[in-house]
Amino acid sequence: MRFLISMAAVGILALMGLAGCNSMDKSGANKNAATVSTTNTTTPQPPATASNDGARRVTTVELNDALSKGEAIVVDVRGDAAFKLAHIKGAIMIPSNEVANHLSELPHDKLIVTYCS
Repeated sequence: MRFLISMAAVGILALMGLAGCNSMDKSGANKNAATVSTTNTTTPQPPATASNDGARRVTTVELNDALSKGEAIVVDVRGDAAFKLAHIKGAIMIPSNEVANHLSELPHDKLIVTYCS
């Protein structure tokens, strides 16, 4: 039973992350996407927020902190060509249309951060 609940929770989190990738403003630009950089920065960043689609957003500082502590993984939901061109160091690639097929590969005890731009 715990396994089913865990899988459902992971699935919901993945779908929320993917919903953020699909939220577009009128100009076609992704207004909710945050550029994630692995470089250190001293610029203060706002805390993580939830947008209209309910997907939690994390700042680059929060992501770097969680990654350095081993508390998070990064999933690149873009296609193979975009991933090969450039990606966040350590990210795994699972295209957005295949996330549901790879839920068993995702950890149940870590923050799963998806990105698409």
